[in-house]
Amino acid sequence: MSENTGQGKGENDTPSSIEQYLVKDPDLFALNIARMIEQAGKAASAWIEPREGGQARHHMAEPMADMVKTFSQLSQYWLSDPQRTLEAQTRLLGSYMDIWMRAIQRLNTPMDSDQPEEAIKSQRKDKRFQDPEWERNAFFDLLKQTYLVTSKWAADLVEQTQGLDEHTRQKAEFYVKQVSAALSPSNFLFTNPELLRETMAAHGDNLVRGMKMLAQDIAAGKGELKLRQVDDTQFAIGENIAISPGKVVGRSDMAEIIQYAPSTQKVLKRPLLICPPWINKFYILDLNPEKSFIRWATAQGHTVFVISWVNPDERHATKGWEAYIREGLQFGLDTIEKATGETRVNAIGYCVGGTLLASALALMAQEGDERICSATFFAAQVDFTYAGDLKVFVDEDQIQALEAAMQDKGYLEGSRMATAFNMLRSNDLIWPYVVNNYMRGKDPMPFDLLYWNSDSTRMTAANHSFYLRNCYLENNLARAQMQLAGRTLSLADIKVPIYMLAAKQDHIAPALSVFTGCQFFGGDVEYVMSGSGHIAGVINPPQSGKYQYWTGNKPVGDFDQWVEKAKETPGSWWPHWQKWIKSQDNKRVAARKPGQKTQPLDDAPGAYVRIIV
Repeated sequence: MSENTGQGKGENDTPSSIEQYLVKDPDLFALNIARMIEQAGKAASAWIEPREGGQARHHMAEPMADMVKTFSQLSQYWLSDPQRTLEAQTRLLGSYMDIWMRAIQRLNTPMDSDQPEEAIKSQRKDKRFQDPEWERNAFFDLLKQTYLVTSKWAADLVEQTQGLDEHTRQKAEFYVKQVSAALSPSNFLFTNPELLRETMAAHGDNLVRGMKMLAQDIAAGKGELKLRQVDDTQFAIGENIAISPGKVVGRSDMAEIIQYAPSTQKVLKRPLLICPPWINKFYILDLNPEKSFIRWATAQGHTVFVISWVNPDERHATKGWEAYIREGLQFGLDTIEKATGETRVNAIGYCVGGTLLASALALMAQEGDERICSATFFAAQVDFTYAGDLKVFVDEDQIQALEAAMQDKGYLEGSRMATAFNMLRSNDLIWPYVVNNYMRGKDPMPFDLLYWNSDSTRMTAANHSFYLRNCYLENNLARAQMQLAGRTLSLADIKVPIYMLAAKQDHIAPALSVFTGCQFFGGDVEYVMSGSGHIAGVINPPQSGKYQYWTGNKPVGDFDQWVEKAKETPGSWWPHWQKWIKSQDNKRVAARKPGQKTQPLDDAPGAYVRIIV
């Protein structure tokens, strides 16, 4: 690393000094390295012991095997033709030569002169390469450029591979992204200038703290790494998170039904039943008073009921899709009738809770149950043709492996789903925390959203298998071929008004996928697209002043044309939804307090939400 790196004019024109990367106190540094090795031994023991006792399985074996299988199909195309192989190698070597020539030019160019163009520029918002040394120091700039060029070359190989079916191509693109993200020089001590500087300044003490934290996290995960994304000591459910006042007014084997206290003297005659996903817990809708959709809805005059799903264990192994409808959704409707006397209800389904709600509505239409009079879907899919990167994990081989893994205990560990979701945004949700925690040795910040994200839930074997097969693998709900309770379900039987919310940057329920699903309903559908993603696009209170939403014509035809013609409105979509709800039925009655007609079982947020895996 040379002090004269040839950096040109600009904000990073201060010469890079080699002194910042040198050991300051060799004795203290050596002592800390020894302490780090001691902690590494504890981390290894925490990983090995549960496996020796048969308490932990090698969960990564299945996805690794699928990745190898997918990459072998790519290799077969590129290696089967020598000319094709040579062309691919030549492109990569040519890019490396460009980088090398640029590096030589930099070393021989005066600092106040214009510098040669980079072979490839990192994105401006790429947080991995924000430190000035990635440009100012010739060595680190060379590493960054080589990494970016190689990553782009690998992605281009996938795009240019011919003869791949769409699913295999999608998997290849996803796995290449994962490998590229993992191999970023920002993830390693000696190739990350910021990490290296901090390590030298701290005499390696950061590595000791980081390795100690790694051992703790492997032990907490019972042999699997439970990556901490948040300082969870700062949060307590029911104390400073999920604190909207209410009562548990119903409890089944699968769900608690929470009724929230009113905050207006008059309320809408129709109660509101919210069906959240059972992947993670319901309090994403009640993180704190400022972000709480539940608290905001009560302030708009809704009598809010929320399903709080049980965190299942061995006893729930056979509880399937129908059980979640009967003992969750319909149990919620029964509870509302007992608590309020009302049989006409507005319903909301969020994510997979929306998929369940759509299935329930189709089933109830055939059974003559008309209690739900309008349905709102938050980032929920009913058609899985364009279901995004989660489809990478779903094919017959992978589902069979998952079913075999669930067979012993009767459920899927929450950590498995958490890892899958984190991998969708690994550059935001995995690698920054690996670097911060285990290399910088720093505790993550307290953040309520990430606390919720880390509060994992299990999935029952029967329900999860049904969901993956009927939705992601076979798309039976959209094809009117889902078999449930002895009936064949059709979304066309759903005639109630629908409010369908998508989020523009959603990577779990892509806006295109949500849009495509609108065509299958038998009644009127109001399609609205919010800014941001799966969480922030939904949890966007009006007072925050963030993002925007789009409204337009009926959700038919080409999605891009709909977006092009749609009207953009700044701010939250919540008031737009409230106006739509009132247009369905704006009758008002005296506010209903929890416990007026039924004996409360517990204070909100209840007992089920506190079950930790």
